[in-house]
Amino acid sequence: MATALVSSSRQVGRLTNAVRRLYSDVYPKITTHYTIHPRDKDPRWKDISMERVAEETDILIIGGGPAGMAAAIRARQIAEEKGAEVRVTLLEKAAEAGGHILSGACVDPVALNELIPDWKDKGAPVNTPVTSDKFGLLTKSGRIPIPVFPGLPNYNHGNYVVRLGHLVRWMSEQAEAVGAEVWPGCAGAELLYRDDGSLKGVATGDVGISKDGSPKDMFERGMEFHSKVTIFAEGCHGHLTKMVSNKYNLREKSEPQSYGIGLKELWEVKPENHKPGLVEHTIGWPLNKNTYGGSFIYHLNVEEGESPLVAVGFVVGLDYVNPYISPFREFQRFKTHPYVKPMFEGGTRIAYGARALVEGGWQCLPVPVFPGGCLVGDTAGFLNVPRIKGTHNAMKSGMLAAETAVDMVLSGAATHETGATPTEYEEKLKQSYVYKELKQVRNCRPSFHTSLGLYGGVAYSAFSTLVRGKEPWTLSHGGADHSKLKPSKDFQPIEYPKPDGVLTFDLLSSVALTGTNHEADQPAHLTLKDDSVPVKRNLAVFDGPEARFCPAGVYEFVPLETGDGQRLQINAQNCIHCKTCDIKDPSQNINWVVPEGGGGPAYNGM
Repeated sequence: MATALVSSSRQVGRLTNAVRRLYSDVYPKITTHYTIHPRDKDPRWKDISMERVAEETDILIIGGGPAGMAAAIRARQIAEEKGAEVRVTLLEKAAEAGGHILSGACVDPVALNELIPDWKDKGAPVNTPVTSDKFGLLTKSGRIPIPVFPGLPNYNHGNYVVRLGHLVRWMSEQAEAVGAEVWPGCAGAELLYRDDGSLKGVATGDVGISKDGSPKDMFERGMEFHSKVTIFAEGCHGHLTKMVSNKYNLREKSEPQSYGIGLKELWEVKPENHKPGLVEHTIGWPLNKNTYGGSFIYHLNVEEGESPLVAVGFVVGLDYVNPYISPFREFQRFKTHPYVKPMFEGGTRIAYGARALVEGGWQCLPVPVFPGGCLVGDTAGFLNVPRIKGTHNAMKSGMLAAETAVDMVLSGAATHETGATPTEYEEKLKQSYVYKELKQVRNCRPSFHTSLGLYGGVAYSAFSTLVRGKEPWTLSHGGADHSKLKPSKDFQPIEYPKPDGVLTFDLLSSVALTGTNHEADQPAHLTLKDDSVPVKRNLAVFDGPEARFCPAGVYEFVPLETGDGQRLQINAQNCIHCKTCDIKDPSQNINWVVPEGGGGPAYNGM
């Protein structure tokens, strides 16, 4: 009897080991990041010191885009006006200010005029006033012009075409000139809380961790930054903002945010094709009527002797349903249109990049305040989609947050011991043009969700603009973008034209132009909650859409070593920090977290 039990036990053991080997072969381990595999359960970390150095500051700003820089400048301006000592610290994950910034960008100068009235005298890189507007509907072979009148959201006279990364770099110089501390290459990785549950600050990421998740000999803990008020200015779909929103239920009464992905190239063009100050937008082809999106073509002024420069970009709403859509390839196909192609013939592409953008508007705004801090800019969702602008709202929200934060610090309402909620910031926002213009255009973007698609959306948006958004209803976006994707069985794969290397390009040569770089020997920051889901669900049901919606070739399905089936390969070094994967993954299995500070794209004025 005992012999039989031992034999049976051995057979069960062999069967269990065989199943484990089979599971490991079919679903190999991909994620090694500590957010998925905690260190306290990993014996390799047993004797590693986890103590961190701490810095104290009055106001901590996470993110060095237009909103964060405006907050830093305004906070120090007020402190100087009042003759008070207020320490302002800004953490930016890019290696240098502006290095991760990507936008069109056609900027309304209203907030810049308010923040730095003499910006022209101080050399702001804002040199291309809009001289003419064009808007059109593209068909497969033609273009139908659509008039742009004063008063319409996309009327751009009085605005400026800029290279936003350069503007942000200049703003960083202005922030430091008034006494703010800017820490580039510092990625906020964790949230810190006080005993009362309020936000205490953030910790930057550790360095010196091997790809397998083990500590290297040169492992160093990140730093803690403790603040009286923390302002989150992370941009679209911020990593820490997600955690803050979940902790304090900031999105409890709002719709899920809706997003788009914007892809952009900079081109040196022939002088005869260059029209400085021209701002042009299109809708329609190559997208079908039920896929939201469109293009921008902005002509920039250049210094004497420099090559004529044009920014061209394409936006695809991430609520698309067809899993075979590739936003990158739609962008490349757009440039082959008979109306567009001549602009770039004989030209040279010099830069490429991509970034997700918030499109939800009024319906999707979270509560922007919580105990210990607040949200500003695109991380809060302040982009005005019909105007195709968000920089002015980002800057204004940063300024209002700074005013409230300084008041709280100087009055003693906010201290290092107790976290106060900056409720005055929310009230100021509601009285500002930020909320007013978002409310006015709230129904434009969701009006594209009907069966009429593009045509219904354009018609309704014209009506809503005519009545200035005073209709007594608010349309819904109808759910989160990731939930809109339909199974691949309902569609045929899309045959995109092959790149010619002159006007249209492949993905890897495009990624090379981003300058993106990450320490190779570190855990992938594209983490998976379950390593089996990409194959078991995403590949099986949607035919692996992550390989198409990523604009940087991060995700690939490759054959298993056994030759039977496929596995997901993550090329984390390619990542350009667009956040699209975290947004569009139909299983919501991907969680984008920050890599080591300084990693990512190295955009130059994108």
